[in-house]
Amino acid sequence: MDEAIYYMLFCAVCVSVLKEVNSLVVEPYMDEPFHVPQAQAYCRGDFWTWDPKITTPPGLYIMSLLLKRIFMFKCTLPMLRLTTVLALLSLPPALTHPLCFHKRTRPPASLLSPAIESLVLSTFPIAWFFGFLYYTEAPSLVFVVLTVVAASQGRHWRAALLGLISCTFRQNNVIWVMYAFASSQLVYLRFRRAVPGAAPPKKFHDPPALAAGPYDMVRSILSVPYMVADILPSSIPYMLVLAVFGGFVTWNGGIVLGDKANHVPAFHVPQIYYFIAFSTAFGWPVLISGPGGPLSLAREVQQRMFGNKTRTFITILVWIAMAATVKHLTIHHPFLLADNRHYTFYLWRRIYMFHPVVPYVSIPIYVACTWAWFLRVGREQTLLQTLLLPVFILPTLLPTPLLEPRYFLIPFILLRAQVADVPGWALALEGVWYASINAVTMGVFLYLPRGEIRFMW
Repeated sequence: MDEAIYYMLFCAVCVSVLKEVNSLVVEPYMDEPFHVPQAQAYCRGDFWTWDPKITTPPGLYIMSLLLKRIFMFKCTLPMLRLTTVLALLSLPPALTHPLCFHKRTRPPASLLSPAIESLVLSTFPIAWFFGFLYYTEAPSLVFVVLTVVAASQGRHWRAALLGLISCTFRQNNVIWVMYAFASSQLVYLRFRRAVPGAAPPKKFHDPPALAAGPYDMVRSILSVPYMVADILPSSIPYMLVLAVFGGFVTWNGGIVLGDKANHVPAFHVPQIYYFIAFSTAFGWPVLISGPGGPLSLAREVQQRMFGNKTRTFITILVWIAMAATVKHLTIHHPFLLADNRHYTFYLWRRIYMFHPVVPYVSIPIYVACTWAWFLRVGREQTLLQTLLLPVFILPTLLPTPLLEPRYFLIPFILLRAQVADVPGWALALEGVWYASINAVTMGVFLYLPRGEIRFMW
């Protein structure tokens, strides 16, 4: 019952914020001038007009069109923003399932009583902020989460359909469709039982993450080919999604739908480092909440990095390799350098570029934070379960030349959902942290404009 009351409060706050946004930001802002006219064209039944500056498929506009047809919504700016707020309101029930899955508990029976933890995670600042603008982020995130949930339940055709829908919001969500399949199969291979009268299935080597060593990694990888035949039947729906995606790329001549000149893929290795820093800056309340607290975590990280001569040598080699990628593969994107309406503009100029040495002295911090997340997430998971998400993060972030917090949204949510043992004090601290950030960023956006300029993520 308490969960239902908190969820009602969450919904009430969202509606109140939306009302305030609509009363103060009466014209489409930032990317909305591209999305809003396109959605209104769809609402008129004009499916052939397309703004060549739009880079993503029309899932957002079709969603608004369906709401218009079913519930008689008007396609005005306030009602279009309601489309994404409805997605934001559906996020807590969706997130409840993966959170309960990793905790190994049953989710609440009622959709109106989502877990408290899912309510806190739904206020994650990037999801929260863009949930009140006509952007693709909120519905894209919801459908990716639902895809992962359906796959974990063994409902693979449903997962493939939800994943295909998620790709109509952001086409690179196809990576998360394959992640959903892979994560579900890891669990299946670990807990499958022999069919009565048949030979026992081949053993899949996947030890607990924190007890595993390099040899276990090799054994796990070598055992994968023997499992391919067992997972082929479940892969068929996902292969169809891949085939549709491949057809789209062939027809379109690339992944990006429009404005291709400004969205050229690049090999942007430092983007991974920025994601690590981003995740730590936002997720530190959960990161330090393991047994023993932050001091115990720091000791474990120190042991992993410098516990013996071999580890120290490997750590130094990693630092050197990362320094080379920082020197040769850092991208100073023109959008990042020119658009002072985003916080990343100031972060880049005033912190990252404050002195030439800053990108390099940050490298040990990136490595320490990576180990901290591995130790925190791997506490309740197997080796491959812990490493699977980073494997899929790589193709998501490496080709993106622009430092953009929205690109980190889905990877962070999936990472955070894997932390199973969050104590109450850490959850409360996380909620206060997110609420403070939201109050500042939304307050600055709404009440402290500079002429026509409003500051945002």
